[in-house]
Amino acid sequence: MTPKPFRLSVPDADLADLRERLARARWPDEPPLEPWSTGTSLAYLRELAAYWRDGFDWRGQEARLNALPQYTLEIDGMELHYIHLPSERPGALPLLISHGWPGSVFEFMQLIPLLRGHFSLVLPSLPGYTLSFKPGQRRYAIEDIADLYAKLMSALGYERFGAQGGDWGAFVASCLGHRHPERVAGIHLNLLGVRREPDLARDYPEYHAQLAHFLREETGYQSIQGTKPQTLAYALTDSPIGLAAWVAEKFRSWTDCGGTIENAVSRDALLANISLYWFTGAIGSSFWPYYARMHGPWPIPAGEKVTVPTGYVEFPREILRPPRGLAEKTYPDIRRWTVEAKGGHFAALEQPEVLAREVRAFFDGLRPEAP
Repeated sequence: MTPKPFRLSVPDADLADLRERLARARWPDEPPLEPWSTGTSLAYLRELAAYWRDGFDWRGQEARLNALPQYTLEIDGMELHYIHLPSERPGALPLLISHGWPGSVFEFMQLIPLLRGHFSLVLPSLPGYTLSFKPGQRRYAIEDIADLYAKLMSALGYERFGAQGGDWGAFVASCLGHRHPERVAGIHLNLLGVRREPDLARDYPEYHAQLAHFLREETGYQSIQGTKPQTLAYALTDSPIGLAAWVAEKFRSWTDCGGTIENAVSRDALLANISLYWFTGAIGSSFWPYYARMHGPWPIPAGEKVTVPTGYVEFPREILRPPRGLAEKTYPDIRRWTVEAKGGHFAALEQPEVLAREVRAFFDGLRPEAP
């Protein structure tokens, strides 16, 4: 397994095709209700599409990514893309950082400088997502991704490492701690992989109500991505407007933005992420963890625990915020639990300084004290 240097270069023809599709978009009407109440606002999406077509600098975003050392490595027939930044600091802990859906390694552009050197950083594109996607390749459940990442770390010479993540990345980190505890020094999460059956939360009334709302109002995307992902893939792979609407709605719902996405995440950052899905054609494959989850067990099997040291930072606009008492039933060795006053689901984009501080503090706390 020999890493191959990687550089992203989207053909000019693909950029021209995107602009053409955006220019001739066929727009739906919108119900005469409060904007965003039934999905992505028509006025907002028209504005976003106009900027994507005429103002957004994809080449600038591409250059930002290409300024980092990127590689691909074939593992078990899967060509995995990752960013690798070894540290020159003696004894620096290798740290694997995983994104989730609908994210990409573009999420980490602000976080990387804050952690670089403190850790030896490994930041993969999830299998089936953007730069780790090729048409027709094998699909991966979260447990499979954790095992693949363990092999990646071995291939890079890191037999013991830490893991961090949010969204599916938090589940990947949790599965690494559960399935490979002898190799994982600790995990740090900004989303907890706690099971979501309402009965399990009945002793926590506030969280029980929060969970009931989420399951009733915010899981439509999970249902279609988890049951008929291929049908949705046709629409979002063919229409950049459809793709932007699908992703932007999540950024508005899940960020601490006060109703305006750009209060939390810049328009360029949002479009860099959406564009990467568009140019790679990977949105359909990115649905697969939802399908695997709905047709298989919870990633941490019922009754089992993640026993490695765990750190957690809670942001107020995270999609679910289980109380510590419930979290400890899955993560019995919580060493650091921090509650923040601002931030949401995309922590590396919204609150990179806070997330970096928490990650450093947690893993530094695991180091043995000098004699």
